[in-house]
Amino acid sequence: MAEVRSPVTRQVTKGSRETVSPVADINLRDVEECSVYDRHGLSVPFRTLYQHWKSVIIFVRNFLCYSCKEYVEDLGKIPKEALEDAGIRLIVIGQSGYRHIEPFCLLTGYPYEIYVDPQRHIYQRLGMKREEKYIDSAHPSPHVKSGVFMGQLKSMWRAMTSPAFDFQGDLHQQGGAIIAGPGSQVHFSHFDMNHLDHMPISWLLQLAGVQQIVDFSNKPKIIHV
Repeated sequence: MAEVRSPVTRQVTKGSRETVSPVADINLRDVEECSVYDRHGLSVPFRTLYQHWKSVIIFVRNFLCYSCKEYVEDLGKIPKEALEDAGIRLIVIGQSGYRHIEPFCLLTGYPYEIYVDPQRHIYQRLGMKREEKYIDSAHPSPHVKSGVFMGQLKSMWRAMTSPAFDFQGDLHQQGGAIIAGPGSQVHFSHFDMNHLDHMPISWLLQLAGVQQIVDFSNKPKIIHV
């Protein structure tokens, strides 16, 4: 019987796209049966998100986090044809209750797949951090437009004015991104160190094999390469 090897994953630092360092293996078999919930509260096994396709899966901190909101707004600007041409699924996973999905999509304009892991089982088993860490070489996220003060004020206001006053997830939980599938193969992983440590979307798309690159510097546009 052939030996089953764990997928090889790598973390790319944002200081240089050429800087690649190995990280601990991510074995999706540890989380494939964990349930995620759609906007209607229906559960599906996590493995169905990548089993038959290559998927870019983004784990966000919480739906009230201003930096996550602005990151997901930019995810929503990716042209549908860019994903379809590459055969890629784009999926966001949060850690709130499922009732917060619809308002979050309306707020951000995000039109693609989104689920929640309210008990954070997948976050925890994959090893995503539950604390913020800052390093001198870190670069600010190109997708976050608000400053910290105004961003936090916006988050607090949204919490106070939401139908159910809650923070829509664990405030200390960090997110990340993986590119996985078909099957249990992991092509890439990045775990956020803090709320501004998002992997640039254009890099994720290139790593996933998308040939059309979206420029988020001003108005979104497709660059044919």
